[in-house]
Amino acid sequence: MKTLLFAALWLTLSMTCSAQGPWKEGAFKTGRYRNLLVEMGYKPADVDAKVREVFHDVFYGPDKVYFEVGDSLAYISDIKNHDVRTEGMSYGMMIAVQFDKKDIFDRLWRWSKRYMQHKNGNREGYFAWSCKTDGTRNAQGAASDGELYYITALLFASNRWGNQTGIDYKAEAQHILSSIQPREYQVEQPGPWGGDRRGTMYLIDPATKLITFTPDGFGQRFTDPSYHIPAFYEVWAKWADDGRSDYWKECAEKSREFLHKAINEKTGLNADNCQYDGSEMQMPRFPGRPQQQQATTPRRFGNNNFRYDSWRVPMNMALDYEWSCADREWQQKYGETIQKFFYSQGIDSYVDQYRVDGTLPEGDEILQAGGFRKLRHSVGLAATLAAASVMCSHDISKEFVNALWNARHEPAEDGYFDAYYEGLLRLFAFMHLSGNYRIITP
Repeated sequence: MKTLLFAALWLTLSMTCSAQGPWKEGAFKTGRYRNLLVEMGYKPADVDAKVREVFHDVFYGPDKVYFEVGDSLAYISDIKNHDVRTEGMSYGMMIAVQFDKKDIFDRLWRWSKRYMQHKNGNREGYFAWSCKTDGTRNAQGAASDGELYYITALLFASNRWGNQTGIDYKAEAQHILSSIQPREYQVEQPGPWGGDRRGTMYLIDPATKLITFTPDGFGQRFTDPSYHIPAFYEVWAKWADDGRSDYWKECAEKSREFLHKAINEKTGLNADNCQYDGSEMQMPRFPGRPQQQQATTPRRFGNNNFRYDSWRVPMNMALDYEWSCADREWQQKYGETIQKFFYSQGIDSYVDQYRVDGTLPEGDEILQAGGFRKLRHSVGLAATLAAASVMCSHDISKEFVNALWNARHEPAEDGYFDAYYEGLLRLFAFMHLSGNYRIITP
């Protein structure tokens, strides 16, 4: 009896120890997900309650960003900017499918399809990135990360709910996948790069196989590191059934290689925008603009700095690590590097924008938000840095998780409050840390 008891205790201890620290295989292979919060000592019931609370804050609380319209539609609004963005709509769909909230998912998709998706013309299949809350478009062009999330969320919906419940999710995903392939188009209105001309529109740059900043003549010239989520391409390769499985796998590998080049080895920081080779952003040249002004534009306006878009990179890296673990050693090093940098700035006092070398931006380099141009200690960044802890084995990773757990998401003293972007990132982070951001298989 003692021998059996000892064996049982040893097995329990071994299983517990094996759960500590980063894993060596991803969920695509194992089907397993870490609940880092429970590993750290938080009670399972408290973790479940926390996740429900943060979900409620985003979708139903007094500062919610989700709004239902009639019997079948809903939108997620960037409250501080008074609009609806493909970023938030596709994020909301991903969250809804993860939590098995079919009604929320379908409402957001119907609103997106009705008001945002182009039905014909040059941009057929793409989505207008910003609309007013009544559906009127603020812009016609797409932001590439929206399409990235729409496709992946739709494929997960197909896997979870099938395609016979009113929406053929897989067909909708395949339509977008077909639409984002290179196509010839005629510029509808003269842009800053010149007059009417023909061009080729694509979501993924054909030469580098990297995602564009925007699929148009301007944004196809560079990329945004926060748009790089290699594991999403692996989802497409497995379940899109679009005949491009090998291509999507290659896109995943190219994206991982790009991130190695785009991230500063000493700080772990990356610029908001980059050249396809990972080097500092050089803005496309505009006719008639002085050469000196063109050369200094990225530094002057902060395009080469770590700021709002850049916050997402640690969390995106954590997702690729959790799901694929294909770049394990480098991602673990990255996670610890970026956490060490922010820890050196003070766990409760680091700010939300830096130059990539770790120095502070000044003047116009500081990107304003909600009418404020100010460096802050932001919950959104605290969320993504905490999510990076799934990759880390150093002790300070626990402090980032505890800091997020204890952080209050509420208006600042000067009135600034971002319920939308920071609220969504906060929810995603708790999904990661609780093992609730999963690959949804058929």
